[in-house]
Amino acid sequence: MILIRLYKLISIFYFVLTAHLLFAQFPPPVGQLGSTAIYKDSSVIVGWATHCTVNVGFQNIANTSLGLAAVGDNTSALGVAGSNGIVSLGDGGEAIVQFARPIFNGPGWDFAVFENSFSDSFLELAFVEVSSDGVNYFRFPAVSNTQTTTQVGPFDTLDATKINNLAGKYRALYGTPFDLEELDNIAGLDINNVTHIKIIDVVGSIQSSYARYDSNNNIINDPWPTEFASSGFDLDAVGVIHQLPLNVVSTENNSYIQIYPNPMFKHQTLFINFYSSTDDNIEFELVDLSGNILLQKNINGRANNWLSNAININGDINTGIYFIKIKNNSHCLYKKIIIAE
Repeated sequence: MILIRLYKLISIFYFVLTAHLLFAQFPPPVGQLGSTAIYKDSSVIVGWATHCTVNVGFQNIANTSLGLAAVGDNTSALGVAGSNGIVSLGDGGEAIVQFARPIFNGPGWDFAVFENSFSDSFLELAFVEVSSDGVNYFRFPAVSNTQTTTQVGPFDTLDATKINNLAGKYRALYGTPFDLEELDNIAGLDINNVTHIKIIDVVGSIQSSYARYDSNNNIINDPWPTEFASSGFDLDAVGVIHQLPLNVVSTENNSYIQIYPNPMFKHQTLFINFYSSTDDNIEFELVDLSGNILLQKNINGRANNWLSNAININGDINTGIYFIKIKNNSHCLYKKIIIAE
């Protein structure tokens, strides 16, 4: 009898534990242990969106007579979070943001999307997609484990631990981060040269006519309808964590090269940075217009997939136009450089 009761207790404990793992397995709100929220002033953020286009949706997709969402415009999602207002996307509306320089897949999170929620539980959600050509977009595998039997009302709340890879998971001034590594090996996407990010309101209705679905084919239930001018997801900003440096040229096979200063002066130090996720070293050559090799060196010293070296250009090299030849395991890249007096 005791063994039977013990078995029942263990079974109940297992059921509760399994249920918890199935339906509350994602990071919690801001300030709680395990939260992935990124504050707008975090030192990991190195840049912000510089251009935005918006295609707003209706205040209520089921009652289009109310008109479109009407808060903010194309400029509202630019710059630092909390500094430039917000743009409301409306039901199913979308915004596409661009940046001064492309985003690349570095270690950990690569960018963060900011919404303007006033609390940790009133959450308006959006899909996030990225593109490396501005034409073809690829969506992060979003998950919503919120129940789908009862509609979340316009002022009802959500549990952040049931939400993953959906923007709007965190309150105002705290960004929801995304890792490009999750989209690796997708044909048509270069995760080391992301130029556009698209944010799409999820609508939030559980009615089949208007429902939107997560990567597990679950309906995404969030506050709906929101029949006011600030309807839907309110995009505040998009912060960049891993951004390609200036003077970076894209090569084949997701490799990048940065050479500076250019033009440069004799006796200056030339800096070579080469991004590659596979190569352990590259070979550098300084070549004149006749093809003569004036300097030659192997570049190594890997840090976060960047191989870096400083090359001293000595005074015996005349002013003029030269070519830097970079050779890695698969191909060569030539870049013109000017040396001045």
